[in-house]
Amino acid sequence: MAELSREEKIEKFLDMVEKSDNIVFFGGAGVSTESGIPDFRSVDGLYNQEYDYPPETILSHTFYRRNTEEFYRFYRNKMLCLTAQPNMAHKKLAELEAAGKVKAVVTQNIDGLHQLAGSKKVLELHGSVHRNYCESCHQLYDAEYMLHSKGVPRCEKCGGSIKPDVVLYEEGLDNQTIQEAVYYISNADMLIIGGTSLAVYPAAGLIDYYRGNKLVLVNKSATPRDAIANLVLKESIGELFGKINLS
Repeated sequence: MAELSREEKIEKFLDMVEKSDNIVFFGGAGVSTESGIPDFRSVDGLYNQEYDYPPETILSHTFYRRNTEEFYRFYRNKMLCLTAQPNMAHKKLAELEAAGKVKAVVTQNIDGLHQLAGSKKVLELHGSVHRNYCESCHQLYDAEYMLHSKGVPRCEKCGGSIKPDVVLYEEGLDNQTIQEAVYYISNADMLIIGGTSLAVYPAAGLIDYYRGNKLVLVNKSATPRDAIANLVLKESIGELFGKINLS
């Protein structure tokens, strides 16, 4: 069977979206890079000479406990991109949900841009920078508080240290979020995977629960799952979603 042209692939994608009414979107860092949020895994990502350790080390539970102040220096500089705005992918997913076509967004991102764009059912596998809590009294704090704090952020009520509600390396994912993601993915008629290398487990393993025949991979580089996908598009996710017409 002849390989489809780029234009034919895009047409096929748009046709699938039009004919589906139970779509689940599974997204990674590539969805947010188009909003200007850096991806520390990419070549031009966060690897630079400002820090003595690689990002995976800094963003680990062990490092957080042992080098809390250095963790927060990195966290404020690189993880709190609070001026970023949703791009066309975020906006179209919110529109598709409002139209009853997208049932859930499952995301590895922690930036809250899906909610900012208007998506309601967002399953955040790795937590969110917008939720932070005192480890002593559990008082909640927003991302602005964290951004403008100095050193190790302290609770105004009890003086305890404040921790972001994000899943660090070595920490487990939230069971309820996982169960919900499995439910939506296993019931979807179309699963769109966008902006992820599918390299981070256990999150990447969730797509194994999809049982349909409209598995679409949208990523600029190859992924380990390209061979099992029904359609692979090496496109800008924002540009591709911008072509979806809901009228």
